[in-house]
Amino acid sequence: MVEIKAFRIIAIAFTVSSSFLGSAQTKSIKPSPPLTEAAPATAAMSAERLAKIDAMLQDAVTQKNLPGIVALIARNGKIVFYKAYGMADNGLKREQKRDDIFRIASQSKAITSTAVMMLWEEGKFKLDDPISKYIPEFGEAQILDTFNEKDSSYTTKPAKKQVTVRHLLTHTSGIGYGLIDGDDRFKKIFQKAGITDAFTTQPVTIADNIKKLAKLPLHHEPGENWTYSEGLDVLGYFIEVISGMPFDKFLRTRLFDPLGMNDTWFYLPDSKKNRLVSVQEKVDGEWKKYAGSFYDADYPVKGAKTFFSGGGGLSSTAKDYATFLQMYLNNGELNGIRILSRKTVEIIMANQIGEIWKGGAAQGLAFGLINQKGQDAGGSGSAGTFDWGGYFNTQYFADPKEKLIGVIMKQTQGDVKDETGWKFRLMAEAAIDD
Repeated sequence: MVEIKAFRIIAIAFTVSSSFLGSAQTKSIKPSPPLTEAAPATAAMSAERLAKIDAMLQDAVTQKNLPGIVALIARNGKIVFYKAYGMADNGLKREQKRDDIFRIASQSKAITSTAVMMLWEEGKFKLDDPISKYIPEFGEAQILDTFNEKDSSYTTKPAKKQVTVRHLLTHTSGIGYGLIDGDDRFKKIFQKAGITDAFTTQPVTIADNIKKLAKLPLHHEPGENWTYSEGLDVLGYFIEVISGMPFDKFLRTRLFDPLGMNDTWFYLPDSKKNRLVSVQEKVDGEWKKYAGSFYDADYPVKGAKTFFSGGGGLSSTAKDYATFLQMYLNNGELNGIRILSRKTVEIIMANQIGEIWKGGAAQGLAFGLINQKGQDAGGSGSAGTFDWGGYFNTQYFADPKEKLIGVIMKQTQGDVKDETGWKFRLMAEAAIDD
């Protein structure tokens, strides 16, 4: 009887262990430490030059060009600059703090792309599989042919190619972006179809939204052009289909918890709500809480909390996002946890769109990339630097050659006289002292 009980305990332990191994990330044989604060000199950064960045950011707030800022610079896995400026909410007279939480909007895209590639590593799909294989509602791809301005009706023509996972990752699918689309025809088509573009407090799910989106026409042949796209929202639902888990739970258990990104959420827990920075706009020369337009800017803390937008729904802190970027600089590993393999990171960081972009930048599977031409133009970092930004005025970059990370967080809407983004990046690179 004792032997039978012991066997059952072993069997249960094996089942739990197997379940954990099937869903958790793996340990790395080459662990790197988590991000920690250190003196600039220990990371070969000039304290004097970092002080110039400090003065530049403080001046932007003093001149009322921005209400508040949090900025972080890390090099060689060490945080050498991490400061807050101004106000998180001028009306409430709440000062900005380093650990405040910001709506990161399109900075969510790289996180969603990373989740996709985690599942790809497990052999769940091929990058060039048609998305209709997993979300049948997409059916046979159709391209917009004619459009009637009077009632927003339209006709389509069959596409020669089908939308693939790779197209969705690289904004080459031809899917548009509704209310922020550069083509007014698609704004009207999306609006008529009732598409939710990024943020909502309404009881909408990504499954329902994407099934409606799947029926709409494309801008162009998949793979033949670059159109900023709601494709990362499609991939959020795709992750649910492939993993069998709600998208928010997948990110929490497979990415955020392993990396210690405890302040990154679609909807903030009650214990974190008071750290959310207000979106502010300038009214008669003063910063005031943004009144909103097609969305409720308070979506992370109110409403139905059911819409997990892979393209724009997350909120986070400067340190959490820097942690995510450090994982990439470490070729997919942080603090002994391997999120992606080095070989997968190499694929993510390769130009995936050929000559569609002809300037100093390229598009990978998760980020915008700086090429040799971009490096030589100056101000953007080394070739291979990856970057993006967000709708509410957040920016980041990471330079693999220099092991340098820069994250600058702000929350504004409307006309903003803000030059901190490009200055911060240029000056952070210029602070390297080795």
